[in-house]
Parts: sequence; C-alpha cells; structure tokens
Amino acid sequence: MSVVFLIMGLVIFGLGEALMVAAGVGASPWTVFAEGVTHVTGWSLGVATFVISVCVLLLWVPLKQMPGMGTILNAIIIAFVLEYTLPFLPTFESYYANAALALLGVLVTGFGGAIYLIANLGPGPRDGLMTGLQAVTRQPIALVRMFLEISVVVTGWALGGTLGLGTVFFALGIGPAMAMGMQMLRLRSAGQ
Repeated sequence: MSVVFLIMGLVIFGLGEALMVAAGVGASPWTVFAEGVTHVTGWSLGVATFVISVCVLLLWVPLKQMPGMGTILNAIIIAFVLEYTLPFLPTFESYYANAALALLGVLVTGFGGAIYLIANLGPGPRDGLMTGLQAVTRQPIALVRMFLEISVVVTGWALGGTLGLGTVFFALGIGPAMAMGMQMLRLRSAGQ
C-alpha cells in the first residue's frame, strides 16, 4: 500500500508544480532552476528536472546518502508529470487568475508532498541532499535548506527561470500546505 501512496503523492506533487509553471507568475525554487536550465540547454522542463534530479543524486555519493525506492521514483515521476501535463493546463489573461492558479499549485503540491511523506519509502533527491549536507556541515537543517533553496532560485533566475509571486507563495505556503495535507490524511485514517 505504501507504493500506491508514494506514486499517488508524487503524481499530485508533480501536478502542483506543473500548475505553478502554467500560471507563469513564479515557480518553486528548484523549478525556477529547471526553467533556467531549459533556457541554456533547449531541453524540455521534464527533461531538465530529471537531469537535475540525477545530478543531485550523484552529490549523495560523497555525502554517504542511500536512496530508497521513493527517491528514484521521485526523480522519474515528477519529471514525467511536468513533461506530459503542462500542455493541457490552463493559463489565463488575468494576472490575478494566474496568481490564484499558482496558489492552487502550492496547495496541490503540499497535499501531494504529504501523501508522499506518509509512504516513507525514501527522501526525494533534494531532501537527501539537504540532510546529507546537514550531517557533514553540522549546521541547523533550516539553515542548510535555506542555503540550498536560495542558491538554486538565484541561479535559476540568472539563467532565465520564472521568479515571482508564485515563488513567494511556495516559500511561505509549502510548509503549511503539507501540514494541512498531513492533518487531512490523519483525520481520514482516524475515521476509518
């Protein structure tokens, strides 16, 4: 059953990321980076996301991190969902409608992340990088996460990625959105 939750959570997470990209008002930090990579390489967003995930996994080797099934499926499924859902997602003329779409994307991503976490089959590539760096540097996890997120968003923006209100929504909203998702899942399992 954990594998079902894992796949379902990753598909929903990827859909939330795709909604943010479709909105065009700013993506999550790692997707800003992937967008920047697409500008330099000409790759599609799904391919850029997958290649970045593989590169991040290679950084796990010196950090002595071990991937799980969830780690590998994270890299594949999120890239796949970005690749194949973006052409079908709406975009609006109105900035406010696109901002609302980006906010919906954050909520969907947070819910997908909550489902993915419940599966407990290995951290995503970026989360494993964070915990590996934290173990090596002995810095607080929040500081390591902030350093990584700021580094990729600045690099992605410099390469041409979309930085904007959606990025702010993600930075401020992903934690609460995941917490709400976890709470909803707990209430559902308690009610069964």
